[in-house]
Amino acid sequence: MKFTGTYTALITPFNRGRVDEEAFKNLINEQVRAGVDGIVPAGTTGESPTLEFNEHIRVIELAVKFAKGKIKVLAGTGANSTSEAIQLTKAAEVVGADGSLLVAPYYNKPSQEGLFLHFKKIAKSTKLPIVLYSIPGRCNIAIEVETVQRLVKACNNIVGIKEAGGDADRVSQLREGLGVKFGILSGDDSLTLPFMAVGAEGVISVASNLIPKKIVRMVKLFSTGKSAEALKIHQDYYLMFKDLFIETNPIPVKFALSLLGKCAEEYRLPLCKMALGNRKQIVKTLKSCKLI
Repeated sequence: MKFTGTYTALITPFNRGRVDEEAFKNLINEQVRAGVDGIVPAGTTGESPTLEFNEHIRVIELAVKFAKGKIKVLAGTGANSTSEAIQLTKAAEVVGADGSLLVAPYYNKPSQEGLFLHFKKIAKSTKLPIVLYSIPGRCNIAIEVETVQRLVKACNNIVGIKEAGGDADRVSQLREGLGVKFGILSGDDSLTLPFMAVGAEGVISVASNLIPKKIVRMVKLFSTGKSAEALKIHQDYYLMFKDLFIETNPIPVKFALSLLGKCAEEYRLPLCKMALGNRKQIVKTLKSCKLI
């Protein structure tokens, strides 16, 4: 299986400290109607570090239930503990996820050999297709191209990568080193088109929580050679792409969704509400995009 197109890195809505299942259902229904290719529940945009283990699995289970086979569910099951990641991945397989998104271990900063052994052990524990997730800005380590090549040779269910290192040259290196069968998805909305220009085949998007139809259209237009039309959408929403990271993701996108009445503005510590100036900036940006 290859994951291409538009995947939404879903937020996890909370209400009085608990997962708001009704709001989550409504968010997923909107994604289905918008025509996204898939959703990513319980990733870092879904505040996975503060989800309890059973909550984490419940969020994935709900995503599978609400997606109803209409769109793919690429479950966030990464952890900085290999054994925990294996447990999460196995559980995601049991509840019916279509694949697993595995972020690089954060904080403990393993070597490339450690990364290889980590991902290999997880991949060998499941039949799910696996998408690696390299985001050195949050993990302080990148999954090097050579390590990805070793993993693909060792594990036939490692099928792609979410690339969030901010470097289009790395996308070129990945495409050159891994061939056309390997899936590459942008991990940054503002870099989706530059990355697609050199070999990526879509995006795992934060902005599509807010504008799923626009992101789907932008990706499809670029994929079918209509780059000028895709660029127009990129330009229309570029400031929003950037402002959704004015503070740590998912704080800005969750605030924006709360303004649209789609979830409560509720986070789990250590995440908290944005500074007043940044809140005003998000309001200004949403108004300029005619979302409020």
